[in-house]
Amino acid sequence: MTERRVVITGLGAVTPIGLTADETWRSAKDGVCGIGEITLYDTANQKVKIAGEVKNFQPENYMDKREARKLDRFTQLAIAAADQAFRDSGIVTERENAYRCAVIVSSGIGGLGTIADEHARGEQKGFDRVSPYFIPMSIANMGAAHIAIRCGFRGMVTCPVTACAGGTNAVGDAMRLIRGGHAEVAICGGAEASITPLGIGGFTSMKALSESNDPNRASIPFDKERDGFVMGEGAAMLVLESLEHAQARGANIYGEVIGYGATCDAYHITAPDPDGGAAQECMRQAIEDAGITPEQVDYINAHGTSTPLNDKGETAAVKAVFGEYAKHLMISSTKSMTGHLLGASGAVEALLSTLALKDGFVPPTVNYRVPDEECDLDVVPNTGRKADLRFALSNSLGFGGHNASLILKRWEGE
Repeated sequence: MTERRVVITGLGAVTPIGLTADETWRSAKDGVCGIGEITLYDTANQKVKIAGEVKNFQPENYMDKREARKLDRFTQLAIAAADQAFRDSGIVTERENAYRCAVIVSSGIGGLGTIADEHARGEQKGFDRVSPYFIPMSIANMGAAHIAIRCGFRGMVTCPVTACAGGTNAVGDAMRLIRGGHAEVAICGGAEASITPLGIGGFTSMKALSESNDPNRASIPFDKERDGFVMGEGAAMLVLESLEHAQARGANIYGEVIGYGATCDAYHITAPDPDGGAAQECMRQAIEDAGITPEQVDYINAHGTSTPLNDKGETAAVKAVFGEYAKHLMISSTKSMTGHLLGASGAVEALLSTLALKDGFVPPTVNYRVPDEECDLDVVPNTGRKADLRFALSNSLGFGGHNASLILKRWEGE
């Protein structure tokens, strides 16, 4: 069977810089930083006091209040982004073979807020008296499950749990599912809501988070003064379809997913492999899968977490893969604006890369001040720029050594 082309026909997002995909993209173009003081809980007894929160999110816009109370925040965010993407795509489930419609949605941690709340309730009242909704609220696959229920999709429904690579794995796995002829349509992406005392405390304890509480000097990818990432939350979803299916129903097409690579460092539970071999191979796999050369890539949306090791290692890996051409590449980190959304970050960045290609505009790495000689590529500092873009690479590198890369292509009408 000839492999089928896979296109993007719907987008949805709820992020620290916007409550829709369009709003998120406009903020990214303008270099809006969505990081600020944590308002979801009292930070008085914790070192870290800032994060990339979703502002003014009203779950009641997507579900009734009674249902919302039975859902963890990560699932609420997943439903909201999926609802936007599904409506944007114009798909009508009743006209589809529901068993050919899939959902692949990642979450790195799932219902962490619910787990902490119900543990406290169990300590106080006895563990047999925790909420009967505790388990279905907290397990990581529930974002995907609720989306499938709401959309009536009965094909493969899965939840990649690969830490910070999960959102990219979700998009890549969905692309392969459709390209291989196993589905016609897929909703894919990621959702995360780990801005909780336990979540922030855990990452603080392992010294992964920035200790700066200045929103403009905390998430500073590729900057020499970077000292850790800033937690973000939110969700992003993409609707993928086979090209034939999309054209048959006259769908609006945003772009095309043409390449996917996935590897593992097999080195350490949290630290990246210093030689970067698996990250390099991941990018090479995606480029080869896309059937293009490295020199055809115009833009890289970097993993760019603002940790000392990641940004140095990712820069070295890009140089190894692209050689001299790396100096001519534009490589920015939108985490400088959103913070790090863990299992949702790759989905947000795939969405932003798609719109970058569509609009011919590269979003910036904001709050960049102090150049680092070990991160000496064109990081598009502080101000985005117009550019003729045809191919973009989006990288995600997660705890556990998980690496995932996507190649996205501008839609050119055929």
